[in-house]
Amino acid sequence: MATAKKPAGRPTAGGSATKSGSWIIWAVVAGLFLCCVGIGVVNGNDGGDDVLPPTAQERGDTVPILQRSSDSQGICYGWVLRDYYRYTDLSVGSNLGDGVAVEENAACPRWVQVVARVAYTSESSESNDFARVTVETSDDVPALARLRMQNGLERLGLTEDAFVDEPGWAVTRAAVSLPLLAAEAGVVEPAPTPAAATGEPSPLPETRSDLWRDRWGYFLAAFGLLLFTALLFAVGFWQRGRQHRKEAEGQGTARVRAAGRTPEGR
Repeated sequence: MATAKKPAGRPTAGGSATKSGSWIIWAVVAGLFLCCVGIGVVNGNDGGDDVLPPTAQERGDTVPILQRSSDSQGICYGWVLRDYYRYTDLSVGSNLGDGVAVEENAACPRWVQVVARVAYTSESSESNDFARVTVETSDDVPALARLRMQNGLERLGLTEDAFVDEPGWAVTRAAVSLPLLAAEAGVVEPAPTPAAATGEPSPLPETRSDLWRDRWGYFLAAFGLLLFTALLFAVGFWQRGRQHRKEAEGQGTARVRAAGRTPEGR
C-alpha cells in the first residue's frame, strides 16, 4: 500500500506557526526591555524631588517674630535654605524681611542665622537623603556659643530628618527658635514675653515613607516583568494550541488521502 508523502520544499503548518510565535515573543521582549530601560534611565537621572522652600504664609509668619526679637535683643536673626547639589539658595529671610539676608548686611553688625543644606539623592545612588544644618554668626559670637545653639536645634526636635521631611517648615521653625537659643547660650539677654501669644507652635510633621518616591522605577520595572511573564505564558498556550490544531488537521487530511488510495476506494 502506498503512503502519502509531504511535498518536498514546502514548509509545514506547525513550522510556520512556530516562526510566527517566535517573532511575536521577541517583539514583546524587545518592547518591554526598552520600557524598563527607559524607566531606569529616567529614574536614575532624577536627582530626587525638589527641595521645597517655605510657603508664603510660613515666611510671612516668621518675619514679624524675628522683628520683635531683634528689636528687644539688639541682634539680627535670619535663615537660609540651600539645595545641597544645585548650590542655590532656595529661601533667604530675616527680621529685615523676606529675601533679605543678615550676613554682610550693614544694618546687622551682630547677627545669627540658621543655614540648612538639604539633598535629595537619586534612586541609583546608595546614599540616603540628608541635610546639613549649621548655625552661623557674626565674628563677635564665640564658637562655643554657636555650637550650643546648633545642638539646641536638635533638642527642640529640629533634627536633620525633620529638615529632610519638611525643609521649608523646619528652617523657619529653626529661625524663630534662634532668639531662645541665643539667650540660653549667653549671646543676648532673654527676649521679653509677648503680651499676647501668637498661638501654639505647629507640631512636628509626621515622617513620611520614602519607599515609593525612591523606588518607583523599580516597582514599575517589576510590574512590567510580571506582565511580560504572563504574556509569555499566554502566547505559549496559544501557539501550542494552534500547532496541535494544525497537526490534527494534517493527520486528518492524510487519513482521507490514504483512504482514497485503498482498493475499495478505487
